[in-house]
Amino acid sequence: MANLIDGKKVAADMRQEFKERVVQLKARGHIPGLAVVLVGDDPASDTYVRMKGKACEETGLYSETIRLPRETTEEQLIAIIDGLNANNAIDGILVQHPIQNMKDENVIFNRISPEKDVDCFNAINVGKLVLGSAYLFPCTPAGVIELLKRYAIDPKGKHVVIVGRSNIVGKPLANMLVQKKAGCNAVVTVVHTGTRDPFMHTKSADIIIAAAGVPEYITGNAVKEGVVIIDVGTNRVPDASKKSGHRLVGDVHFESCEKKASYITPVPGGVGPMTITMLLHNTLLSAERRFA
Repeated sequence: MANLIDGKKVAADMRQEFKERVVQLKARGHIPGLAVVLVGDDPASDTYVRMKGKACEETGLYSETIRLPRETTEEQLIAIIDGLNANNAIDGILVQHPIQNMKDENVIFNRISPEKDVDCFNAINVGKLVLGSAYLFPCTPAGVIELLKRYAIDPKGKHVVIVGRSNIVGKPLANMLVQKKAGCNAVVTVVHTGTRDPFMHTKSADIIIAAAGVPEYITGNAVKEGVVIIDVGTNRVPDASKKSGHRLVGDVHFESCEKKASYITPVPGGVGPMTITMLLHNTLLSAERRFA
């Protein structure tokens, strides 16, 4: 049976470590601050934003949430971002994705100052990531790499297969893992909907990172003995036995894959807790660079 990678525990340990960094920043006269902008009334986004605010409060960061109606125009949203860019109390700015009523989200993301772009969607930060000169990294991919690091799983020279090519996880994670630096330096394959035989690749993988958004897509038959499996997926599937009428599963069929893997993340409790934790980390990095 596989060893469980406990993202909840790693996230809790990291947040405890953050508190000392917050104390040091406060000693310099600055409270690190995160501003989150939410456009519209999407319930999932609202829940996520509230979780971010709670995490900031527990860690000692200043948190500001700006809730805007769905009808907010691009010009109005840009004006708010410009104000946050100029606000010295704010070290990190995040506009919750998806942005309702916006034709091109990139216009908004690119308006955020690169130094305060803690979600790393600004094209300048994306370019720096590809070039290997970034110091802020997308939260979920950074969380994946941090989990590997904390469990002493070194990707160097290993075949890493990433299932999924989204701008949020797959693409940035592939670019991060191929960099010639500690904790990366892997041989990376990205499989996606255009791949003829995706499981041909997963069967040869030393590390599989599943981020396809398809419930239990990868089964035990598609992996080799001793593989490390990081499941980024969070999917709701019907379950009449649950009060909610559903349960959460990942992109990996946990029961069959656990029997063959050396390490595996559960869903929930694996990668999920790391995303907000790395958001706090990015906010602290931004503050420390600004108030060194």
